[in-house]
Amino acid sequence: MAGMTRPPRVGRTPLRLFVVIACLVVLAAAIGIERLGDGSAVAASTASTGSATSTGDIATAARSAEPPAPATAVAAESAIARTPAPSPGTAGAGPTTDGLVPGTVNATSINLSAEYVATVRLNFGTRSFLVSSTMTVTNTSGKAIDRLELNTIAARLGQMTLTVTRVDDVPVHATVSDQTIHLPLGGILEPGATTTVRISYRAILRSSTTGSNWLFTRANGVLEAHRWLPWISIPTPFDRPNHGDPFVTPVSPHVRITIVADRPIRWATTGEQVASSGMTKTFEARNVRDFAFVGAPDYRITSATVNGVIIRVLGRPGFPISTVLAAAKAALSREAKLLGAYPYRTYEIAQTAGGYGMESPGLTWIPAGAGSLAYLVAHETGHQWFYGIVGNDQARQPYADEAATDFVARYILGLRRASRCSTARLDLSIYRYSAACYYEDIYIQGGNFLDDTRRKMGSTAFWAGMRDYLATYRFKIGGTRALLNILDAHTPLNLIPRYRTRFPSMY
Repeated sequence: MAGMTRPPRVGRTPLRLFVVIACLVVLAAAIGIERLGDGSAVAASTASTGSATSTGDIATAARSAEPPAPATAVAAESAIARTPAPSPGTAGAGPTTDGLVPGTVNATSINLSAEYVATVRLNFGTRSFLVSSTMTVTNTSGKAIDRLELNTIAARLGQMTLTVTRVDDVPVHATVSDQTIHLPLGGILEPGATTTVRISYRAILRSSTTGSNWLFTRANGVLEAHRWLPWISIPTPFDRPNHGDPFVTPVSPHVRITIVADRPIRWATTGEQVASSGMTKTFEARNVRDFAFVGAPDYRITSATVNGVIIRVLGRPGFPISTVLAAAKAALSREAKLLGAYPYRTYEIAQTAGGYGMESPGLTWIPAGAGSLAYLVAHETGHQWFYGIVGNDQARQPYADEAATDFVARYILGLRRASRCSTARLDLSIYRYSAACYYEDIYIQGGNFLDDTRRKMGSTAFWAGMRDYLATYRFKIGGTRALLNILDAHTPLNLIPRYRTRFPSMY
């Protein structure tokens, strides 16, 4: 069995047998003494917690900033927040060859560094979707863990069936709940240790764009897959009464994806293409929170370069490619001047089968038949900073990315308008806003609140604060309160009384 020390081969002579047995006895005693010496350190590291405002304990941050939520959301948060110290003796054995130690601690964390390598084999005609992925996970959380919580919407939209779940080549029994794969490691991964996780699954793409189907579908001549790759996360309910994003993910330093299709397809993806052979294409991305892709056999492509960034627009015949390209050039240039440099070498915008505009690092989805292209492109481009550079719990603190992004888009376009819903709190989760007023509350009222704050602070101080927030939490996880506190720190005015009226759970 992998992960266990192979017994030494013993020779035939009694003398050799005696020597080997004596050595083993001495070695066992030494290991026992060593582990007794650091057992308290294991317990201490398990009890420690990370910072809640930088890829820290995001569940703690969510609880402190979120009033009572539906039972499903509360259960999701508490599931990751419970991190009891290991039971006596559970973490006391020496590390195995794979970096795990025997035992359990009943703990997990989102504060892990994971690199992803995956191959997707898909059939555009039948909509079959086969994934084989390998994660190299390093425990950077500062505490011992014994399981992973992985997000994939294939579990909700793709009739996903897990076919392989292995940790360091040892099979483990994973379970699926909602859009989360609960994967036991089969041992304890201590701080600084690394393990390798293999996950394979089969799924079927949806054939329409109704409801949330547009996130994982092949419809209207376009194949699109969002959040398909099992990714470090925390349990988060997928169902919500609006179009909010039920996701939270940390940045991965490196992702390598190979797509094998049944026919020639032009792909728009996170990252950049690094290899091509027939219908097999390979892409790489660095410092990204997910990896999405969109493709069609008849995509046309046009491109331009803005401040060293290559912008590509892909669309089927009839899609206004030149209009979208012009909007992207203007948005990327204007927003970078306010917020700081765009972080990637390329930026791709692709026509999708339907649904809503959607962001992914280095990639924006624009549905056919969208309304104001200038606004939609500016909004989704803004997400390259608020969500891309600085992440947040999009489900429990949507203000941190949606309000900030919509404010920036409307600011550069001069499109500020009043909300069509009554004044509402801005500190609720996506599960607490109605379908009728989610956009009007978070996007419009939230953006207007930021614009009013800018007017009170003065534009120079305000934009300095926004850039400071982006720099402080670059490729980490921020949040609503972190954003507001940094703005407050950039002005002699006391903004806290203003915050209390709209964010009562935080101030």
